[in-house]
Amino acid sequence: MVPDVSTGSHTAGLLYYLFGPGRRDEHADAHIVAAWDMAGAPDPGRDPTATIGRLADRLDLHARLRAKETGTMPAKHVWHCPVRTAPGDRYLTDTEWAEVARRIVAATGIAPDGDDLACRWIAVRHADDHIHIAAVSVRADGRRARTHRDGWRAQAACRRIETEFGLRQLNPGDMTAPKTPTSAERAKAERLGRPVTSREWLREQAYAVLAAVGSEQEFFDVLGSLGITVNKRLGPKSGEVTGYSLAAPGDTNTSGEPVFYGGSKLAPDLSIIRIRETLTRPGQARARRTRPHPRESWQHADTALRHAAQTLDSDDDAAAQAHLAAYSTMLHNTALNAPPAYRAELRAAATAFNRARRSAIRADHQKATALRQAAKDLTYASHDAGGLPVAVIATLVHLAVAATRWYEQRGYQQQAAAAHRTLTHLHAGYRHAAAPVLADLARRTPHPQTTQRLEAAVRQAVPQHADRILTDPTWPALATTLAQAETAGHHLPTLLHQTATERELHTAHSPAETLTWRITTTPNHRATAARARTTTGAAPSGPSPAAASPVNASPDMGSQRHR
Repeated sequence: MVPDVSTGSHTAGLLYYLFGPGRRDEHADAHIVAAWDMAGAPDPGRDPTATIGRLADRLDLHARLRAKETGTMPAKHVWHCPVRTAPGDRYLTDTEWAEVARRIVAATGIAPDGDDLACRWIAVRHADDHIHIAAVSVRADGRRARTHRDGWRAQAACRRIETEFGLRQLNPGDMTAPKTPTSAERAKAERLGRPVTSREWLREQAYAVLAAVGSEQEFFDVLGSLGITVNKRLGPKSGEVTGYSLAAPGDTNTSGEPVFYGGSKLAPDLSIIRIRETLTRPGQARARRTRPHPRESWQHADTALRHAAQTLDSDDDAAAQAHLAAYSTMLHNTALNAPPAYRAELRAAATAFNRARRSAIRADHQKATALRQAAKDLTYASHDAGGLPVAVIATLVHLAVAATRWYEQRGYQQQAAAAHRTLTHLHAGYRHAAAPVLADLARRTPHPQTTQRLEAAVRQAVPQHADRILTDPTWPALATTLAQAETAGHHLPTLLHQTATERELHTAHSPAETLTWRITTTPNHRATAARARTTTGAAPSGPSPAAASPVNASPDMGSQRHR
């Protein structure tokens, strides 16, 4: 059951909508199911003598009396709360909806139980699956109703109602969700033939751009290059940006003016203050004199993601929340240049995690600098890097599992559900990305004599897992990877032992596959040694491509960069 509280200033206008045909003729048999006083609330839906004007006058009585004293109508005095059952729920009777309405107005402070001076309100039903509660938030004693945190209290009441009425149990809110599009916004999107509303589209564009840029000015510049109108709010004295709003291309009001949405109205962490907390510091940006080699970028990403997983197992919740926010950035940038075969799934995963990245825990973003910088570097990294991108996607899957568990343990059910949706998309993307790489590795399995020696190395290094690894369908791919690692200068028993203890294998669906990706991200020892021999002692101006060569030199997967 989903409530959605909002406020306005025109009682009659809201009533005309509630008792009217709807924007798409979807309203049927509009009628009042509950009210502050059923005898005193004329019902224009069922009573042919009742009028909307008369009902509006009754509801506005206390507000108009207050206006006579002050000379002006109270601002935003109309309180509106649609309440909808979840898809698949049974239809409630009018009597049940009346009980729902009474409990919500009591919980939100509109009409507390036993309060004879409470606000006037009605509940209108014009569809099977929802009602609209309309109230005037001025009490009979002239005071405004105490509606602080009314949205949260409405949600809490709905959770109790769901249990008692046998309805689908939805996840409780925690006041970190972005504002949902209004019915008018959804109707406008349908009318224009757009799959999402402007608010939703702008939110996702802002997240994607924020993930890729390194400065506040770059954030605004890239948004503008996408055709988005950026309106900056400047301080009157300092001239500094104190806020901003965005308008989608072609989204105008009846006067032809752009429809703007403030950053914090798109999502709480898209306010200018929150954006500044997560952007790379200018000093950090200057410290990196050259971009890392693309292969090195993928290795840095994998290392930072593994560190993030360790952070989720610590007691530092502020650091963990910061790493989850940076993980969201990593998802966006991993999808940025992905091949078409799995780009859509990675983008869907990034979009899903935008909800999971926010919780009531305040993040300490400085503790996730390494992961955030590694994520930024991926904006320049092509997926044409053998098995490295696939190895990173496998680690992204692992961290999505850890994020789901972390949120569940802390009772953040909406975030846990969003992380689980992320995991579903990542699994699908991983399968598309991994299949050709694993198949190519399997085709290049070493000759039998070498394979037997590799099997012996596995039994020596990880005897407790050896049988599962050697009978795993992806063992041929791992054998090729081990042979490449040996050529790159690794001692196989040591490498196997290290990678096996890095992440436990007992619960791994495919231990050979897990080891393949772990070993793939291990640096090439011979290339590192060669670079060391040619170093003159001066600090290098930038990372060497050879130093970052992965041990798995899988051929081109046929992807192209998409900028």
